[in-house]
Amino acid sequence: MQGFFYVPMIKIKHLVFDNVKKTYTADLGKKKTALTGLTLSVLEGEVFGIVGPNGAGKSTALKILTGFIRPSQGKVTICGHSPQISSSLKKVGYLPENPCLYEHLTLQDHLSFAGQLAGYSKEKTRERSNNLLELVQLDKSGNQSIRRFSKGMTQRAALAYALFHEPEILILDEPMSGLDPVGRKLVIDIINNYNQQGNTVLFCSHILTDVERICDRIGIMHQGQLACVLKGEELGGANELESIFLKTVSMGVQ
Repeated sequence: MQGFFYVPMIKIKHLVFDNVKKTYTADLGKKKTALTGLTLSVLEGEVFGIVGPNGAGKSTALKILTGFIRPSQGKVTICGHSPQISSSLKKVGYLPENPCLYEHLTLQDHLSFAGQLAGYSKEKTRERSNNLLELVQLDKSGNQSIRRFSKGMTQRAALAYALFHEPEILILDEPMSGLDPVGRKLVIDIINNYNQQGNTVLFCSHILTDVERICDRIGIMHQGQLACVLKGEELGGANELESIFLKTVSMGVQ
């Protein structure tokens, strides 16, 4: 009888930053460096949170990953492909820090447009829209213009838009911004449920307690690079992430 050998499952690297640097030309021709050499991998099916002080380069990293800007040096890939290749971005849903929705349109209008972009039939678009409106608890506001939405409602509306095409990867920049405690709990539940379906989540947040609650791994960024990576399961004590964060930032990147 032949023996059986356990072969560990190797998780795919869904998102990769390989020594990524980004330098801007600021006022009067001065150079401003946002990323000084970011190296980071996010595995398939995990929730990875990035935290860091203002100016650490978090939003710049996400904009490079989603193809809005290009790195000055280094390489970024989504499932092995450059974000400049449009097919790779079809797998991605993106929620920016400050969502720009058309204020004169309704959320239902936005979702209908998302259905057209995704190539869905009218019936599937309608079904998907209804499900998402219920998911983000805006089913009674779908026909209101966005200008009538509060900051928290706009945030939830933009999340529905990002999820519309059923992406494998969700990239969120400050998803809890402007949300009250009820809204934060709702978004956390959405992220958890989305991840439990086997999808990948990368997000930035200043709310350390939320990051600590839902992340498999947490990266602390400082001075344009990754200072350290922690496993969520290793953070057992109350406010432990905050203590590590403050210590890391005060020490700087070695």
